Amino acid sequence: MHIPDGYLSPATCAALYSGAAPFWYVALRRVKRVLHTRLVPLLSLFAAFSFVIMMFNLPLPGGTTGHAVGIGLATVVLGPWAAMLAVSMALIIQALFFGDGGITAIGANCFNIAIVGSLVSYAVYRAVAGRTAIVSPRRVIAAGLAGYAAINVSALCAAIEFGIQPLLYRDASGAPLYCPYPLGIAIPAMMIGHLTIAGLAELFVSAGVVAFLQQSDPSLLRATSGLAGNLVEEVSQAGRKALRPLWLGLGALMLLTPLGILAAGSAWGEWVASDFADPAVRQQIAASSLNQAPPARPPKGLERLSSMWTAPFGRYAPSYVRSRSFGYLLSAMFGVGLVMLGSFGIGKLLRSQHRAAGAAGP
Repeated sequence: MHIPDGYLSPATCAALYSGAAPFWYVALRRVKRVLHTRLVPLLSLFAAFSFVIMMFNLPLPGGTTGHAVGIGLATVVLGPWAAMLAVSMALIIQALFFGDGGITAIGANCFNIAIVGSLVSYAVYRAVAGRTAIVSPRRVIAAGLAGYAAINVSALCAAIEFGIQPLLYRDASGAPLYCPYPLGIAIPAMMIGHLTIAGLAELFVSAGVVAFLQQSDPSLLRATSGLAGNLVEEVSQAGRKALRPLWLGLGALMLLTPLGILAAGSAWGEWVASDFADPAVRQQIAASSLNQAPPARPPKGLERLSSMWTAPFGRYAPSYVRSRSFGYLLSAMFGVGLVMLGSFGIGKLLRSQHRAAGAAGP
């Protein structure tokens, strides 16, 4: 679901940046209203979790790969607005430093995964959980369904964006300029894997962690419970120990990230321009695209835009590290560090604005 540079037209990218911007603005204002020192570690924790969980590639039907994104879990704990910021931060860092998703497509990827995903997660979770007790098994089911629905709606959004490109943008000869596959191929190609493997992974991750939190620290589930109480106040009272098991779990998950390179192939719609000339990759593209062969050459717009940004640690493979597994692990550690710095930077900025607004008030 990480749309690369060149698969969407500049006009489509601009429209999706414009669509994402108001949500980012509202999310920042909503988070600033309840900002507390304990919210910053929570934001950092779930942004880092989203970054790490997306490194675990899973084999999907057709020879492609996919992954969970953690949006359901982030929304259940943080609420939709803070979850938008957390997952957007992970996606932006992935694009800038690791080439996972394009620079021009940051708006699209954040809109699809962070914004649409968090809103869908929240709606499904609240609808299924109702006003049941925080420790009710129904909330575990609600969290799983929220994650499953969110990742599939996000995938559908990406599929539609891919599929409209050949309908809207062609060169003088009639060849597609950007994504070469229309809606009739893009939608089933994207959805088959997400309705099955990737969606189920998101379901089990969301449900499993919520079940754990019900036993270890139910206060972390209060933000979206619809019940009386305040997540920030209760976590503050619980102190740093409340988050220690989650940080330890994240550390263990990070150490396991090299498992993510075991799945062969790439995600659908994330091929680089040179892949269109590789017979083996062309065969994989066709197999995952309803046996529709890709064009003999990469679309001109895709080829032009795909090289506009070279990430310093492209594909999570630092050039100075010979071991692919160790390089992948180092990338995970570096990415988590960047996410934490970004989270605390946002927290510091919002706190300074909050203090300035308070000082200027009557």
